[in-house]
Amino acid sequence: MARIDFAFGAAEKIAQACQTTLKQYLAGHKLLVYCSDVSRLKAYDTKLWAVEPTAFVPHVMATDPLAEHTPIWLVSSDLKQALARAPVEAWLLNLDEQCPPALGNTARVLEIVSDDEDDKAAARARWAQYKAAGHELKAHRLT
Repeated sequence: MARIDFAFGAAEKIAQACQTTLKQYLAGHKLLVYCSDVSRLKAYDTKLWAVEPTAFVPHVMATDPLAEHTPIWLVSSDLKQALARAPVEAWLLNLDEQCPPALGNTARVLEIVSDDEDDKAAARARWAQYKAAGHELKAHRLT
């Protein structure tokens, strides 16, 4: 079972997801960033290029030929196939409103939750679904 970490209280979900990605990249973690909403994933991609003025976070679509050599993969469809190709130590950052359709052997899933009421409601539904599936859940308050 995977460990699912929910970070609550993000002022802006995509901006916080970019900060989290930068932190995990600097810590040496590989990430798959999943969102079935292509426009949301594109907004994340755009913001990730400018997460900090001097930071560079190498990332590509999971289908890109360079994915094998890149620590951050963006996935909008066929998550199961991306997980099968990803390094076993890769974590999953879920930016979707639903639980990911597959977790594969992922040991850890990161969830960012904003203060928006709709986002909090969707997060509560994901929490319940993860819990029913038997995953280890952790809640963190962003400051």
